[in-house]
Amino acid sequence: MLLNRLLDLGEEESIFLAEESLQDLLDLPVTRRIMEDGLDWDRSIQLKDIGIAFHIAGPEDFWLLLTDRYSRERILMDAADQFGAEAAKSITIDEGDFLSALIEYYALSLRDELLCESCSSTEELHYPEDRIARLVDLLRSNLSPAGERPILEVCCGNGLATQALIRLGFNPFAMDSDRCEICLALKKGLMDPARSFVLDARLLPRFFSGRPFHAVLGFMVGLIDASNWPFWREILLAAASLSESELLITVYSQKEANLIAKEMERAGWGGEVIDNQDPGGIYDQWVYRGRREAL
Repeated sequence: MLLNRLLDLGEEESIFLAEESLQDLLDLPVTRRIMEDGLDWDRSIQLKDIGIAFHIAGPEDFWLLLTDRYSRERILMDAADQFGAEAAKSITIDEGDFLSALIEYYALSLRDELLCESCSSTEELHYPEDRIARLVDLLRSNLSPAGERPILEVCCGNGLATQALIRLGFNPFAMDSDRCEICLALKKGLMDPARSFVLDARLLPRFFSGRPFHAVLGFMVGLIDASNWPFWREILLAAASLSESELLITVYSQKEANLIAKEMERAGWGGEVIDNQDPGGIYDQWVYRGRREAL
């Protein structure tokens, strides 16, 4: 795992995160209990400004990793002097590499059912080829090459639209709030564990700073109506804030696309609404394509 390499530990050594999800890394429910109750450990590795890994010798031998890097309360960093004095070693790691390692860890744990008591899903994945083909055509015409910059797909569900991106040579970060949908695609080997994660999209800026993505995409967001628009508005604005250059959002109706276009214009984006209808179609019928306006 990436975590083993970052901590300079052998692949045979077990590493567990104290918290069970990315979202828990914001509030730190388990970490707080550990800090209050204490922990029996024999050696540790300090990750400068990120966290600390404790080696637990028994009854099972493993490393327990705690991080408060994404929390507004730096409860570990407040005790860093104590941990630093007792740490077996101290290492500096790249924050982007650390986040990638966390994403991979949680994806593999999800796929291997380590975060669930049992998996009740018997669903088989079925990706309609006609929809993927239409998305490939749409993306070819409306998404510029990303170069070395990554792209982000929000609300990816079970990864159907992700397959269109993969066919075009992209390796997107893909996220959704539904862990079962992502888990199913991970189990089928159709999504990259190092780039697939579960999160409420409104919380994306808590983990990604600046504008790290060339483009942010969302396929068939909604259905958006007056009652749920405030919710979708938060999602789209949070995701769009991370894009350096481009947005591409598909929806069912022109009304939804126009609503998104007006909101993005207020947020400083230039863009257009594209008619992508096909006879009898349901998916990806209208598209908002945005370009960040130079400031």
